[in-house]
Amino acid sequence: MAEKKQKQAKPSGKKTLAKMYKYRGFYLMFLPVFVFAVIFFYAPMLGIRYAFTNYNGIREPSFVAFKNFQQMFSMQNFWTAFWNTVQISIIKLLLTTFAAVVVAILLNEIANLLFKKVVQTIIYLPHFMSWVVTASIFSLILSPSSSGLVNTFLVKLGIIDSSSMIYFLGTTKWWRFAYYLINIWKETGWQTVIFMATLAGINTDLYEAAAIDGAGRWGKMWYITFPQLRNTILTVIILNLAKVMNLFESAFVLQNDATLSVSNVLETYIYYQSFNSGSIPNYGYTTAVGLFKSLVGCVLVLVCNQWSKKVREGRGIV
Repeated sequence: MAEKKQKQAKPSGKKTLAKMYKYRGFYLMFLPVFVFAVIFFYAPMLGIRYAFTNYNGIREPSFVAFKNFQQMFSMQNFWTAFWNTVQISIIKLLLTTFAAVVVAILLNEIANLLFKKVVQTIIYLPHFMSWVVTASIFSLILSPSSSGLVNTFLVKLGIIDSSSMIYFLGTTKWWRFAYYLINIWKETGWQTVIFMATLAGINTDLYEAAAIDGAGRWGKMWYITFPQLRNTILTVIILNLAKVMNLFESAFVLQNDATLSVSNVLETYIYYQSFNSGSIPNYGYTTAVGLFKSLVGCVLVLVCNQWSKKVREGRGIV
């Protein structure tokens, strides 16, 4: 029996090699991507070992086991940054996804193709703007002075007076509100493209059948458009959950010392601990924080994936 299995295995191996040779062009095209992934994604994972050491970048790392993790879990600043990350990231994800779905549906209802393309291009352009430029623009717009567009508008409406202008990006009360609005303005267009592609693939016969049954525009949207978008929405959420803990640039350029209690996230916490702590940095500790952050992100993706399966099978929230 063993000899027969070996004889059967040999042809299959040759068949695999023959297929690889036949499609060698595709493998050659894949090779640069594979090398890029190994160098920039998998090779850096070797640095995880520093999470269990005391390392300042000068002396040789010394093994300290789980001491860095014990220190991390005992730090109040760490837990503040952790919960800020979770809250800001998830709320931002839900708001931007909801805004993208609404905008995509509204654009889909526009009959004039030229106007539709112009509007879609306008809302898509902010995605290509760097966060540094975005922060500079909104710092001027939200400025608590006569040059601040929003505060000037509120003063003219009589909602506030000129002596009590709101510092949106400089107070803990308003920082997150301003941050979410800025993110919606910047990122909605990017996700809208994905939902527009899904809407373009919906069979028009479904709408015609609904019209024959007496469904109006809102009825078509509720019973056809939304169900068709459901799987795409779940896919977008799952893909973005993989990056939910990797919040840095947008928070870093908009935060300041006065708002750190509500704006300091894990990535900025790692940055300050590494380069702005006022003492000799412990890269082992910051590596431990980064490892913990990655594990939490992995768990979130797995949980959301299981939830999406239940939704598709009709056992979850629809």
